Amino acid sequence: MTTKRIIPCLDMTEGKVVKGIQFVSFRDAGDPIALAKKYSDDGADELVFLDITATVENRPILLDVVANTAKKVNIPFSVGGGIRSVSDMRQLLLAGADKVSLNTGAVKNPKLITDCANAFGNQCVVLSLDAKASAPGQWNAWINGGTKDSGLSAVEWAKEAARLGAGEILLTSIDADGTKSGFAIELTRQVSRDVPVPVIASGGAGSMKDFLEIFRDGEADAALAASLFHFGELTIPELKRYLSAQNIAVREIL
Repeated sequence: MTTKRIIPCLDMTEGKVVKGIQFVSFRDAGDPIALAKKYSDDGADELVFLDITATVENRPILLDVVANTAKKVNIPFSVGGGIRSVSDMRQLLLAGADKVSLNTGAVKNPKLITDCANAFGNQCVVLSLDAKASAPGQWNAWINGGTKDSGLSAVEWAKEAARLGAGEILLTSIDADGTKSGFAIELTRQVSRDVPVPVIASGGAGSMKDFLEIFRDGEADAALAASLFHFGELTIPELKRYLSAQNIAVREIL
């Protein structure tokens, strides 16, 4: 039985963690390094850092935050936001990141996925895919921090990215993001069935049952959440105990 991963997400801007609803209306959620250490100590399987305004503001990602986080945690973490080149990815890996997620840069230049995979290995390359419903049962990939419709089918883009060399898909439902109404089951299941690489479900977590459903019904390999963890509504140990009791294989809390 494949072990399912629980991944806290830290959306950052101006050096602090924020959380919004459907990619807008952000509120302060704390210090990224302190939160990262807490989640590492609590038994998170991985961490995701997303510099959500780096692309829109056309600036480099915050390397100092990455480097300082690497010193404090003992679990893998991926970083994304504003990655435009192999050189950008190299800087993040040298700073201590284990994986790098590509979104807007990959849509604008799909060869970037292959170039990064060739340079560092598929396991280091994550496609960050922000999806929004375009019609019943259909979703488009959005870029520039969820502000622009790329016109690409989210499912087809996920398949193409895996073919180009992405080793994992971080699939975020913009419609569900921050709503706590549950993960996007249908979207996640379709992408999970159509790509040969692991899929991380993101957007909409509101209860422990939502995690159970995204693993059982959405067929996700991992589930990501932010505000539930940031604001103390749910802890990683209690979530893992619940999932284990429901016969979902998770890494034990040491």
